[in-house]
Amino acid sequence: MSTHPTTARPMDGTARAAELTARTAAGAAELTRRTGTAPCLATVLVGEDPASVTYVRMKVRRCELNGIRSRQVVLPAGTTTDRLVEVVSGLSADPEVHGILLQHPVGAHIDERAAFEAIAPGKDVDGVTMHSFAAMGFGLPGFVSCTPGGIMRLLDAYGVDPAGRHAVVVGRSAILGRPAGMLLLARDATVTYCHSRTVDLPARVAEADIVVAAVGRPELIRGEWIKPGAVVVDAGYNPGNVGDVDFAGAAARASLITPVPGGVGPMTVAVLLEQTVRAAAVQLGEDPAALGL
Repeated sequence: MSTHPTTARPMDGTARAAELTARTAAGAAELTRRTGTAPCLATVLVGEDPASVTYVRMKVRRCELNGIRSRQVVLPAGTTTDRLVEVVSGLSADPEVHGILLQHPVGAHIDERAAFEAIAPGKDVDGVTMHSFAAMGFGLPGFVSCTPGGIMRLLDAYGVDPAGRHAVVVGRSAILGRPAGMLLLARDATVTYCHSRTVDLPARVAEADIVVAAVGRPELIRGEWIKPGAVVVDAGYNPGNVGDVDFAGAAARASLITPVPGGVGPMTVAVLLEQTVRAAAVQLGEDPAALGL
């Protein structure tokens, strides 16, 4: 790593996601040709939260554009845990559904973990179940959480080898911070998790060769905390198109940085689509590798 201040090169998630999605679309088309069945992603939305509605609509549209069928299940905001588990279990048992996405967060009255665990491991294309987390932790085959998976794809695309580097993950959510650290550890990084109880967060971040910001607080990570030459991955998205990192300040010191928007977000959706086609291939008796996936 350089020891001198630098101007960071943006990590273009939009372009890298387009490349991955093109391969996924080709794989979906070939799978459909071979089996006569198109991959199918079921989306489950509880309530009418505007952001969630927008996210689901966007994911459905991306499916349609890339040869993936979508099945949308919209439930009222007052849906109980038992009812949601029943719906998700039904999709898990349906052979016409190959992947399941439960849009989160669900209502505070719902046991979200119970709902996630109703997703069959082979259809957990969003990587949210305990089975998927264990697979990530042990380095076994399975589906990765989509945002951490997208982060790893970005690092690879820009030639960033985590091996031997100190990665600091700021955030410990079950679907972002924790699995991101697991995936980095599997690639031989030395990983430090930071969170709301971390003492002297600036000092911890300043030690990092790779910073993953995943805490959901706008511009929490200040530019002056960044080690010169570090790689900065901002997985946050806050109102006003603001990430968790002070972009201008960090870009003056980092070697590579993800913009918000246009960095991690597009990669998340691209990984979701790819994992859906991979899941469909396995369920339909085809080898994902033979489809270029």
